[in-house]
Amino acid sequence: MLSLPHTKTPAELAAEFDVDLKNGIESEKLPYLAEKFGKNKLAEVKKKSYLMKFLAQFKDVMIIILLLAAAVSFVLAAISGEAGEFFEPALIVAIVVINAIMGVSQENKAEKALDALKNMTAPHAKVVREGKESVIDAADLVPGDIILLEAGDFVPADARLISSSSLQSEESALTGESVAAEKAFDIIPLENAPLGDRSNMVFSGCSITYGTAKAIVTSTGMNTEMGKIAGLLQNQEDGSTPLQKKLAAMGKYMGIAALAACALIFVIGLFMDLDIKMLFMTAVSLAVSAIPEGLPAVVTIVLAIGVQKMVKRNAIIRRLPAVETLGSATVICSDKTGTLTQNRMTLLKAYTDGADLPADISNDNDGTVRHLLKYAVLCCNGSVTYDENEKEVHVGDPTETSVVAAAMKNGLFKESLNADFPRVAELPFDSDRKLMTSVNAVGGKRIAIVKGAFDMLIKRCVKGDLKAASAVNDALGRNALRVIAVAFKELPEGDLKLDELETDLTFMGLLGMIDPPRPEAKAAVKECRMAGIKPVMITGDHVITASAIAKELGILAEGDEAVTGEELAAMSDEELTARIRKISVYARVSPSDKIRIVKTWQALGEIVSMTGDGVNDAPALKAADIGCAMGITGTDVAKGAADITLTDDNFATIVHAVKEGRGIYDNIKKVIGYLLGTNIGEILTVFFAMIIFKTPPLLSMQLLWINLVTDSLPAIALGMEDIDDGIMKRKPKPANEGIFANGFGLRILIQGIMFGALTLIGYYIGKEFGGADTLDAQIISGQTTAFIILALTQVIHSFNMRSERSLFKLNPFSNKKLNFAALIGFVMMLFVVFVPGVNTAFGLTYLPWHLYPIALGIAFIPIPVLETVKLIDRIKAKKTA
Repeated sequence: MLSLPHTKTPAELAAEFDVDLKNGIESEKLPYLAEKFGKNKLAEVKKKSYLMKFLAQFKDVMIIILLLAAAVSFVLAAISGEAGEFFEPALIVAIVVINAIMGVSQENKAEKALDALKNMTAPHAKVVREGKESVIDAADLVPGDIILLEAGDFVPADARLISSSSLQSEESALTGESVAAEKAFDIIPLENAPLGDRSNMVFSGCSITYGTAKAIVTSTGMNTEMGKIAGLLQNQEDGSTPLQKKLAAMGKYMGIAALAACALIFVIGLFMDLDIKMLFMTAVSLAVSAIPEGLPAVVTIVLAIGVQKMVKRNAIIRRLPAVETLGSATVICSDKTGTLTQNRMTLLKAYTDGADLPADISNDNDGTVRHLLKYAVLCCNGSVTYDENEKEVHVGDPTETSVVAAAMKNGLFKESLNADFPRVAELPFDSDRKLMTSVNAVGGKRIAIVKGAFDMLIKRCVKGDLKAASAVNDALGRNALRVIAVAFKELPEGDLKLDELETDLTFMGLLGMIDPPRPEAKAAVKECRMAGIKPVMITGDHVITASAIAKELGILAEGDEAVTGEELAAMSDEELTARIRKISVYARVSPSDKIRIVKTWQALGEIVSMTGDGVNDAPALKAADIGCAMGITGTDVAKGAADITLTDDNFATIVHAVKEGRGIYDNIKKVIGYLLGTNIGEILTVFFAMIIFKTPPLLSMQLLWINLVTDSLPAIALGMEDIDDGIMKRKPKPANEGIFANGFGLRILIQGIMFGALTLIGYYIGKEFGGADTLDAQIISGQTTAFIILALTQVIHSFNMRSERSLFKLNPFSNKKLNFAALIGFVMMLFVVFVPGVNTAFGLTYLPWHLYPIALGIAFIPIPVLETVKLIDRIKAKKTA
């Protein structure tokens, strides 16, 4: 392993590795080298066992408190000696275990990313050892090995070229460039040259698309550029999403509140000389009432439903909380190639000698353009075919296939042209000449057709308006078009003289092509800006090309900046932090640069989304708050590191995902408000009942039933409310904005006080007017009435939570699932209250008939109360508007 091998000659490297460039490594040195450098493989990541993953789920404060409650309940059941008493602790433990199992199934992100990286490495390699060529397992390569490469090979390790012939390597997954990189062994790049400019190197995991080469291995395994990316993935920690952080904080607060309430109850109970066993039972009830047991499951289900919707929008979610995070995104960092562009070179302009301006490529170009295209196609080896779905399939060099596709639009098909004007000779493309020549039989004459770089071809032309052509070439280049020039020469009779084929040429014209923006991307960028989201382009491509695309899409606006990787490297962290809000384009950047950009945004409090498709995007995808990988052109590495995969590779899909994410977050807030209102009501009910009545108004199993059964179905249905049409006209909520901001927490507290008061009233009515003869029977009657009122209140209150608008202005049938859930919740409440055996298991009893309509009337009180609150809020909003 050497530093900066691209700055050294093959002879210098051979001396450092003590190897013969012709014969390769001697066999007796192999054991030592293998032991020193290890296998040419990516390092394994130590994986957590399922047991460790399972145990990690019990670190949550809410879960710990529930387990403590179960333990206390179990001890009390054991003391009583009655089998029925064990139902309560068993129910609590069952809920905790189910919750833990659900959590274990979500942990495999980094492992999948590294597995994909390992699968991309070449399984075999052609080497020269002791003067003999052989094929070995790529894992057995060592630095200093001499390898042989040809078109179609995967590069098995990073290597410095010793010799090459017309070599081209597909490196878009590593560098972001859509065009295959030209390689040459006799070039020495600058020391600080980015990967894309190290033309004397080939890199592990990339592929050879053209030509042949001999190279000396300089790095293997984790020391290759691919390996460094794997290391970045290993070192990158998964962060919690905003929703996870907020729910975790809320759970801690609820747990602390429960413990404080339990302690207070004990102190008060001891002063009031209450029974110790009853105090323990009350503590269990308080703990259960303080913990929103159903909330994690309901939020997960709401997110899962959102995932199903997003699949229909071509977005596959790998982690459920990622939906909410994307809805909170304030910055979207996107790769250019294959994400904002189509990852396919497309011919846009054709300039013919003597024309005033370049012509746009269309389906019906004039004769001069068609003639230029015909000659250019005859000098191409690439081809374009159609698959069974009538979709274009490009085979070969992207530059050539763009020419072939443009000719097909004009009715000029390569197969027919080759048949009518057969090729009789060829000079292959060479990175030194930067030209390709074919000799074709045209009208009984032999015509040499030459295409290639303008600056190389123009020197060989003797006819044509070369000055005008030079001006057009410069103009096309400024618009980020890749330009190739075409010329021809009529050959005399007799033997072909290959060294004269590319001299005394007649200039024909220029062809300008580009990897074009996706049609939907411009509208998507506009909608992002309207939604208060800053789009940022991060690419390995050249800054001129990237800037032109960014301007066309609206990413690079007036006053925005475009910087290169070298300029970025020269910036201090403080300077980058100061300038980052104005920088919209980063060109020629490395994987570590991308992580630096993402983390700088995050340090400013922004929630960052990163989109991309290549290996080079994977670490930043993982580092970002939300990573979006392309499903069609995306590498397995990118998909493994991302949270979301866009199955249509469409940037516009991100906009739909953002909209869905924002809508889901709104609905989750409704669910949280709905469920926490219940929990606060339960806490207040239990606490004040102990002070007032000196007995628990509800048993812990009754509270569990309300929290997990009666409430859960309406809560899930609330999470399926339609998304507000104007949701993308809002600015993203601040990253540090809590769930309970803007008065939401106060409203929940008021609702909880109302539920507590109504339940206590119900308990009093049931206890005093339930017709029971003994104190124990009176308590059970009071608990039954309190249970009915609390359960019904929650079912009815779910309709209040649908919208900030008046309940009576909403279409009662627009959320049919809520109607159905409310019906089920009502039926389940009736089941527990009236089915013999079930009601006694839950500590309930039958009430006098006149108490049921009273309980029903009390349960409807939240509707007029909440309607009054909504009316007051609307009046306040109008005054402040």
